[in-house]
Amino acid sequence: MTDPAVTAARGRTTGAWPLIRAERSALAADLAEMTDAQWETPSLCTGLTVREVVAHLTAGASLNAVRWMAGVIRCRFDFDKQVAMRLAEQLGTTPAETLERFRRIIPSTTKPPLPAMAMLGETIVHGEDIRRPLGIRRDYPIEVVTRVAEYYQGSDLVVVAKGRINGLRLVADDGPFTTGSGPVVSGPTVALVMAMTGRATYCDALEGAGAGLLRSRCGTV
Repeated sequence: MTDPAVTAARGRTTGAWPLIRAERSALAADLAEMTDAQWETPSLCTGLTVREVVAHLTAGASLNAVRWMAGVIRCRFDFDKQVAMRLAEQLGTTPAETLERFRRIIPSTTKPPLPAMAMLGETIVHGEDIRRPLGIRRDYPIEVVTRVAEYYQGSDLVVVAKGRINGLRLVADDGPFTTGSGPVVSGPTVALVMAMTGRATYCDALEGAGAGLLRSRCGTV
């Protein structure tokens, strides 16, 4: 069976939303049979469990620009407090409820004042934040992760990525993505994306003269 994300990614005219829905669906399927103990596994997001990261994804797909701004004002422009507040709203009382809430937002096109590509990036990056500690592997369509890498290489919105790779040349060894100039960092596209967004553990899959520098720039996410 063809991966829905592959079908959605064909052609550069394809928008981000079909890809976002496909990645949300894939993540929901991966989480369907988890035990309560697995839901409490620490994610790659410092201080957050797998369950809390899922709730964070649900929150992001439930906030339009007006509600997002209202929350920012309510939290007196403390963006971390706003994130924590919205996460708590979507956590539910049990892991089953957390997952059901996430399933309900799979088709959602609601978003904060961010580009749709940022939402795709959040879905893939946080999907890896969840999957990696659980030992779950997803073979992402290369067209999809390439588009996410292309987005992050030019953006510091929400998460510093462009600044983190400044002065480095990134080269994917499984797809067409390349960017920058300087000491080379090479490896799988998804590992480059995760390192760009600060996940040091993915630097283990990278090599080249610039890999150590990129690792040193990774920190709390």
